[in-house]
Amino acid sequence: MTNGSAGPVIILLGPPGAGKGTQAQKLIASRGMVQLSTGDMLRAAVKAGTPVGREAKAIMEQGGLVPDSVVSGLIDEALSATPHGTGIIFDGYPRTLAQAESLDALLAAHGRHLDRVIELEVDEDALVDRITGRFTCARCGEGYHDRHKRPRVEGQCDRCGGTEFRRRADDNEATVRTRMAEYRAKTAPILPVYEARGLVARVDGMAPMDDVAREVAALLPA
Repeated sequence: MTNGSAGPVIILLGPPGAGKGTQAQKLIASRGMVQLSTGDMLRAAVKAGTPVGREAKAIMEQGGLVPDSVVSGLIDEALSATPHGTGIIFDGYPRTLAQAESLDALLAAHGRHLDRVIELEVDEDALVDRITGRFTCARCGEGYHDRHKRPRVEGQCDRCGGTEFRRRADDNEATVRTRMAEYRAKTAPILPVYEARGLVARVDGMAPMDDVAREVAALLPA
């Protein structure tokens, strides 16, 4: 058990396009929190050649799925490397009841506990419109939208003046609706568990970005 006040620990939930990444970045900037995404952690561990990374690499090279035990090892490593007073945002984990139980045990072992599960709620049709309409400048990455944020000069980036734009191949309606269905299927098992513990709070993810950020920040311990 580590002495001193532990930083807040939250799980940020929401389907792709709900704004989780944006809100996580705002918390990182304003509160000095760290974001633990199991996918990013797995890639980093493999690249760094840590014991857990080597185990995961061997499994993936054989075409296998990385088991919960390996993911738990990654989280254990990350918790050990995170100062006790630093807040933590979990993104994309846990997704199953077994992972939720494992997370509780890991946090307890590091003298921490889960403070809040924040779900960014979205309207599916509005989310489809938000995602399918977005595009970026190929040169600088500035983001635009067909209806909500057109370049001031048609065909020219506001930031760098570039004239080439890109759209992600998977930013289409069928893919977005499939992602929504997958999200509902994956989060359905764990939400009731956290709701029974009074940890779940929901925020309107379709509200203006800064309004969402204020609501999310207000849900965190002082």
